[in-house]
Amino acid sequence: MSDKNKNATRRDFLKIVGAGTVGLAISKVSAAKLIRDTQQKWLLYIGTYTSGKSEGIYVYQFDSADGKLMPYKIVKNVVEPSFLVIDEGRKFLYAVNETIDFQGKASGAISAFAINQEDGGLQFLNQQPSLGGAPCYVTISKNSKFLLAANYVGGNVAVFPIEKDGKLGVPVDLEQHHGSSVNRERQEAAHAHSILLDSNNKFAYACDLGADKIFIYGFDANTGKLLPNAAQPFFQAKPGAGPRHLTFHKHEKFAFVINELDSTVTALSYNNKTGELKEIQTVSTLPPGFTGTNTCADIHIAPNGKFLYGSNRGHDSIVSFKIDSQTGKLEYLENVSTGGKKPRNFAIDPTGNFLLAANQDSDNISVFRIEEASGKLKMNNQMSSVPTPVCLKFISSF
Repeated sequence: MSDKNKNATRRDFLKIVGAGTVGLAISKVSAAKLIRDTQQKWLLYIGTYTSGKSEGIYVYQFDSADGKLMPYKIVKNVVEPSFLVIDEGRKFLYAVNETIDFQGKASGAISAFAINQEDGGLQFLNQQPSLGGAPCYVTISKNSKFLLAANYVGGNVAVFPIEKDGKLGVPVDLEQHHGSSVNRERQEAAHAHSILLDSNNKFAYACDLGADKIFIYGFDANTGKLLPNAAQPFFQAKPGAGPRHLTFHKHEKFAFVINELDSTVTALSYNNKTGELKEIQTVSTLPPGFTGTNTCADIHIAPNGKFLYGSNRGHDSIVSFKIDSQTGKLEYLENVSTGGKKPRNFAIDPTGNFLLAANQDSDNISVFRIEEASGKLKMNNQMSSVPTPVCLKFISSF
């Protein structure tokens, strides 16, 4: 295999085939709100594809008072860091290296970095093979002891221990998915696209685009093992849906999955005792009358729990819904153009006042102000140039 093919990404493959200081009287919720209301300066870490103009992981400064985004640092020589995750203590950052060949094997890698506590810079710690091609998603257990990764081309999910110094240890578990579905180009085999833990660290949910399933695992927070979930081993999506990313409502009664291939969002009831998911409703992410080609990417809920957002690539928009807190049903609000091409991941800033969309194919990030009462988006007249941005992660500034 040539060097060019060795560094092929999943895109190429698809073509080929602080509350304590406030005082004990303040609740955790109140303290968190106080921090959001008073904090104005944030750092934004931006994952990219380096097969183009990008040099690695970009770090920007974000001002939540006016939505201004300013270049700050570049962490160079990181290969295809397309998805990032930061631990709750904001001490470590982990990036996938989304390749299909690593050290001569059919695998990507996961890279660990220490976050400089004075300036937010990143120091490389170590790297582990992801045990499958094209890792595209990573998450950290609530006790910060384990990192879970989804390998798209490998069609599997892996679990890595996190050492005290932030380095990644040898994997402690690997679960191979099986299955296919009706879209012969995209669903010829299992393609794990994300893995997410519930808030109790009890269950892990792996969206598999190829199998049209959300695999449900019991999670042992002490050993990192993924266990069969007897109550419901998987949620079966509609044929050709292609489940991609999942998010949980803060009240823990509902979950929502964005389906890449049929451009829908499915609202789900969630049982935090058994891990079971059941469909409530499925709605389109596109406005009536749209007939072009589109695939969905990311999904997030506003911190107040009232609104849900999803990204459309093709229509190049963010769709907004109002969430019924009693039933979990979604009410369509609007589609807003991102002002760029192929919006992939997006992020809501910690204050809940702004939404930032990463436009992968137009090399820019657009900033929207979220109207508090209506949940609707208004372009903030801010567009920052970043090569191939595909993942956005916030932490408070140092």
